[in-house]
Amino acid sequence: MKEIAEGVERFRREAFPARAELFERLAGTHRPSALFISCSDARVVPELITQREPGELFVVRTAGNLVPPYSAAADGVAASIEYAVSVLGVADVIVCGHSGCGAMTALASGGGLGHLPAVAHWLHHADAAKARTDAGEHRSDERVDALVRDNVLGQLANLRTHPSVARALALHRVTLHGWVYDIRSGAVQALDAAAGRFVALTA
Repeated sequence: MKEIAEGVERFRREAFPARAELFERLAGTHRPSALFISCSDARVVPELITQREPGELFVVRTAGNLVPPYSAAADGVAASIEYAVSVLGVADVIVCGHSGCGAMTALASGGGLGHLPAVAHWLHHADAAKARTDAGEHRSDERVDALVRDNVLGQLANLRTHPSVARALALHRVTLHGWVYDIRSGAVQALDAAAGRFVALTA
């Protein structure tokens, strides 16, 4: 904790003054251009990967970058999506998976999660992705990578069940994107919906 507190002090002393005008502007306005849904994994930092400044991304982080299908029950993920799309008017929604994802590794291994009941319950939101991966032919060392990609596809499908997203898509006000970030290389692959595969992200 000492290191974290020291980091806050360095931010106030060094980083904040250099961006004082930005933070002054942000104090009265909130207009991010994109909703970025990523994994909670500490190695995945959306603002760092995309080189965005504070205020430019509305970020939702969940274990396994999972997006539960819409339901009438109160849900923090659904509320964040609805707010970003319907109130903030983001133009793009990105679902970003990543290499070596612990959630997808657990799902792919089929190992028991009896000692982690909340995790086991949460991972059911990736059941469709697992079924898709199971139906394919993958070497054992490719299985997690395949599931990471299939999971991005599954979560994009779940996103479309949210009324705010469905409405914005129908009005051509939002575009959905699927990404996979490779931690070791820093490379990002993006879903080419027409080709049905992931390709190197281009600007």
